[in-house]
Amino acid sequence: MLKILIPTIMLFPTIWLTSSKWLWATTTAQSLFIALISLSWLKWNSETGWTSSNLYMGTDPLSTPLLVLTCWLLPLMILASQNHISPEPLSRQRMYITLLASLQTFLILAFGATEIIMFYIMFEATLIPTLIIITRWGNQTERLNAGTYFLFYTLAGSLPLLVALLLLQQSTGTLSMLVLQYSQPMTLNTWGDKIWWAGCLIAFLVKMPLYGVHLWLPKAHVEAPVAGSMVLAAILLKLGGYGMMRMMVVLDPLTKDMAYPFIILALWGIIMTGSICLRQTDLKSLIAYSSVSHMGLVAGGILIQTPWGFTGAIILMIAHGLVSSALFCLANTTYERTHSRTMILARGMQMIFPLTAVWWFTANLANLALPPLPNLMGEILIITAMFNWSPWTLVLTGAGTLITAAYSLYLFLMTQRGPTPTHIMGLQPFHTREHLLMALHLVPVILLITKPELMWGWCY
Repeated sequence: MLKILIPTIMLFPTIWLTSSKWLWATTTAQSLFIALISLSWLKWNSETGWTSSNLYMGTDPLSTPLLVLTCWLLPLMILASQNHISPEPLSRQRMYITLLASLQTFLILAFGATEIIMFYIMFEATLIPTLIIITRWGNQTERLNAGTYFLFYTLAGSLPLLVALLLLQQSTGTLSMLVLQYSQPMTLNTWGDKIWWAGCLIAFLVKMPLYGVHLWLPKAHVEAPVAGSMVLAAILLKLGGYGMMRMMVVLDPLTKDMAYPFIILALWGIIMTGSICLRQTDLKSLIAYSSVSHMGLVAGGILIQTPWGFTGAIILMIAHGLVSSALFCLANTTYERTHSRTMILARGMQMIFPLTAVWWFTANLANLALPPLPNLMGEILIITAMFNWSPWTLVLTGAGTLITAAYSLYLFLMTQRGPTPTHIMGLQPFHTREHLLMALHLVPVILLITKPELMWGWCY
């Protein structure tokens, strides 16, 4: 754990002491080096399930893929931001990269925590850098509004969780994930226990976000700069899924009765947000709503509590993290050239940028879960587990898959095909940096097909 944390903390002096000429190169190189070292976590040789470095930090097969994804994303965020942040004053550039690095530090501490209260503190700490990134470097005037939505939705959801955790500490005497899984199942039968159950999960369902408490997400995504959108879609939404998986161990007997409304909301959300995607004109908004739809599947998979549901959920979280981040990068490259997020104004791009159209095509196919990509593996595992739980869910999940295919096609046709508008003149050609960025997103997705057990979680 320290072999990753110490270099991550050493990023801060690197950012503030490097000369302005080498700032982007050194930070990218160092963060890429950290990402490469983090791959060593995937070599699993522990028999107990946990590998702890000390009393409070440890990794297990559930947190390892998410930790590696966190480390992998920082160099990509720095690469993606380079073009639109580098004209700014030097201190602001340094501040921006510092916020990204602090976000990575908090996320490593969150995913690596073995104490639930430490996980909670780091879960909340990630709010601060994200909020500053959205409100300071956002694009439009709406960004303060978006930041307020983001902050208050998340805080209102997670305050009940704090109370629930303190009650859990009082009744079991421990909040260590290592110990809780072996503790006695609690007899939960009063009304208070039902409220406690809801308090434990609502924070994570808001973060995921579940349909109904998802309104902060499209706002935050649309207003955030590219790195903000990438980290939101790829990792911060996954904090919700990860937290739910960790808390499910404790909540066991009640979940069978209490989960119904949440599963129904999750499944209904897949259909609704998919349908909303079909009507979007704004590129980033469409990708943001598609994230809500995918995370609805993940929420359903976790709530039915079967090994297949859990495995499918974690595979889909990892695959969706890489793919949605890639789509946001592509949307940003279009935005930097046309200065508009309206899809109809960017149509016919395939004629001008043929290689970029290939990246768009690949990312869209991954988003709609084309075989044999890991997105499909995750979706099929969850859909099968849901079908086993109740055959009627197939109507909703099947319709959701169909709508996903429809809006992915719509996204591709609107941005890449058709006649190139006459007002598009003198666009910059695509840089090698941007092609590298896309390769670093999509190559891992393709490589994960060959060894999916890296992200199966506990269930092999």
